[in-house]
Amino acid sequence: MNPETEALRDRTKKFALDILRFVRTLPATDEQRDVGGQLRRSGAGVGANYRATCRSRSRPEFIARINVALEEADESAFWLEVLVETGMSAGRTARELLDEANQLCAILAASSITATEAQQRGDPDLRGRRHS
Repeated sequence: MNPETEALRDRTKKFALDILRFVRTLPATDEQRDVGGQLRRSGAGVGANYRATCRSRSRPEFIARINVALEEADESAFWLEVLVETGMSAGRTARELLDEANQLCAILAASSITATEAQQRGDPDLRGRRHS
């Protein structure tokens, strides 16, 4: 695994762990439990799906998996926005996690675009095979 891939793998795992810690701090109201549960699933999904991306066997599989990780990061950003904008969590941690979710979205989207363009050009995938 190259250093950039490993760094992003570590970063997405840290994001998942930070989300889990953050959700534990939310008050135990019904709506915060509901939103927190959604955030917990999507935040953990970023790391889990990026890890699966690293195990892709082909470029089409890589593209599909990285897009799932991107969807999870975007969903995490949505739930964090809900928490901040409704005042359910007005602290700095929620805003920092939202910033990280948005940064991860940008990184994952760029990676997806690069891989999709390479596939459309017919460039060999990571293992030297051509895919249509």
